[in-house]
Amino acid sequence: MPLDRYVRATQGCPARGWDADYISGRGRVAREWLDSVGIAWGPETMAELAAAEGVLEPVDVQDAIRAAVAEYEPAVRDATASEAPYRLTIETVDVDAYWAYWLDGAGDRVRLRLNSRNAQYTAVRARQFALHEVLGHGLQSASIAARCAEEEVPWVRLLSVHGPQQVLLEGWAQAMPLFIAPDDRQLGTRVRLDHYTQLVRAELHLSLEHGTPIEDCADLARRRVPWWTDRYIADALADRGADPQLRSYLWAYAAGIDWFVHLAEAPAPTVDSLLRAAYRAPLTPAELQELWPEGPSIGG
Repeated sequence: MPLDRYVRATQGCPARGWDADYISGRGRVAREWLDSVGIAWGPETMAELAAAEGVLEPVDVQDAIRAAVAEYEPAVRDATASEAPYRLTIETVDVDAYWAYWLDGAGDRVRLRLNSRNAQYTAVRARQFALHEVLGHGLQSASIAARCAEEEVPWVRLLSVHGPQQVLLEGWAQAMPLFIAPDDRQLGTRVRLDHYTQLVRAELHLSLEHGTPIEDCADLARRRVPWWTDRYIADALADRGADPQLRSYLWAYAAGIDWFVHLAEAPAPTVDSLLRAAYRAPLTPAELQELWPEGPSIGG
């Protein structure tokens, strides 16, 4: 199925993408943020960033995440008006997949898995994924489940990566530091980098759709993101070009973070009402845009 039609049917938004100038502009923003924390742009960017953020030993990661959850939870609950309880467990796994951290669960039960094959353990990443996984996906899903337990709701009570709520879930989780810890320069740098690299992944996604030769896609990836290895680029292209589920789901990351980065600059009443709504229902892209009609289009 053509990508735009496929993504509209699964993720609920178009797959138009973003033009090269916009992506380059977001790359300049990411460079400026890296410069502000003393990190150079080049093949060693991620290694230098990890060293600056404070490398954690794997044995210390769970405690660091739980400490960050305790620190940020009051602010997240205040921003979202959520009073839902949740029970968190954390596991370490070794899985051949693109993800480093993954959260799932049911009702108020939340399970966070740390993929030792891909995870980069730093003090900043622990704070980032306490927000993203636990207080983003975990508390958000528990909050929606709590409402489902109290009243009849018009949606299927099962979330799937192959469904139209993913733009909300992944967009909000990636951009959370801009709303919850706006003065944390290190977390802000991670968000700006993630925003740029997600747009590059989307650019590669569309290049594959348009029949661009794999070698040309890899060359584009190397120019755009000099710290990506050949193995990483190969995996990214395979995920988006050959896996029918990831071909749909991974589009939600770029579409979501781009929209929520812009939302962080919206008037406070808009932000407040939207975040509260997002912890009560699994909103679709169309519903997000109804809540903020002045915002950018979702999906490019």
